[in-house]
Amino acid sequence: MPAEASTQELIARRNRLLGPAYRLFYEQPVHVVRGEDVWLYDAAGNRYLDAYNNVACVGHCHPHVIEAIARQAAVLNTHTRYLHETILDYAERLLATFPVDLGQVMFTCTGSEANDLALRVARTCTGGTGVVVTRTAYHGVTGALADLSPSLGLPEPTAPHVRLVSAPHSADDDTGKIFASHVRAAFEDMARSGIRPAALLVDTIFSSDGVFADPPGFLRPAVDAARAAGALFIADEVQPGFGRCGEGMWGFARHGVVPDMVTMGKPMGNGHPIAAMAARPDLLKEFGARSRYFNTFGGNPVSAAAGMAVLDVIERQRLVENARRTGTYLRERLTALRARHELVAEVRGAGLFIGVELRRGASPAAGETTKLVNAMRRRHVLISAAGPGANVLKIRPPLTFGMEHGDLLVEALDQALQENSIN
Repeated sequence: MPAEASTQELIARRNRLLGPAYRLFYEQPVHVVRGEDVWLYDAAGNRYLDAYNNVACVGHCHPHVIEAIARQAAVLNTHTRYLHETILDYAERLLATFPVDLGQVMFTCTGSEANDLALRVARTCTGGTGVVVTRTAYHGVTGALADLSPSLGLPEPTAPHVRLVSAPHSADDDTGKIFASHVRAAFEDMARSGIRPAALLVDTIFSSDGVFADPPGFLRPAVDAARAAGALFIADEVQPGFGRCGEGMWGFARHGVVPDMVTMGKPMGNGHPIAAMAARPDLLKEFGARSRYFNTFGGNPVSAAAGMAVLDVIERQRLVENARRTGTYLRERLTALRARHELVAEVRGAGLFIGVELRRGASPAAGETTKLVNAMRRRHVLISAAGPGANVLKIRPPLTFGMEHGDLLVEALDQALQENSIN
């Protein structure tokens, strides 16, 4: 059977069985059957350079992670209402990567669950309900988080407790001051409406907003403004965390702030579903006095073994350093494309989290961006797009991505930009 026919049959079967709410990447979806390090392989044996899937943060199917999962699954898997050393060993090791103020951790299965739990804690401890998020944020898929995730494509949240602010959009020295003024105004508007604040919730690299990392420290004034209003600061590290930004383990560290809570997910288990929320112990003491929390699969021994193995690989293969070194090289090579292609307006990011903004004059080049993402897919390089104008190429490969892989990406992008359909 021809591969194209097989793909079309799979699409039809998927639509029939899964319904219309799911989405596929690319005009010509990729039928992946195998992964290895920074590569994905389709059913016909074609190899694709994965420059997008941060879930497999230490590379697809890393043997050390696979072995850890299999070893623990062969012995025991149960939940946190029984004692088990592996869960505690992992908790100690994970917490050691955070500032000492964040002294306790609660485990979940997904980043959505972690953010949902953080909201529960914030609302319990502040007595408030109001939350400020950025205008194109994504924080999860639960009912509570859909109101806080306008990037899902829904109309702007109408829930009275939600306020949207524009994300930082430059690397100027006054970026922090401007962003803080927006946050401050949002909390003031809440107060006028009789809504008590609970939290400022941001992805610390503003990935769905178009990837904004600089200048370091710009987030601090906004955090100060939120706390002055009586809100807690929740740092969503699901995407920027685990060394991706190339400067320590966590994106918030670039800004010199210590969050009240940190949520994490996706990369924790390199594809195994594990997530968590780290928090100040005083907050969890108050939350625990008023509420109980149990998650059947959150913090199970197999998940903990996967998480421990991921930390092993990050340390042994010096992947934080690789993210910094390779990310710097890749941004330099991408920036050089501006001299060849007027469409490339700006390259920004930190470590191996990069946004390439495409514009036609002053206008976002959304149509061209979509064409470019699909042109890259035809060249067997996988990326995606983000931002309020849908005009920012979103590049966030596995942390094992090397300079040689960066060269392949840039060469493919250069060729794609030269196509008549793009320029």
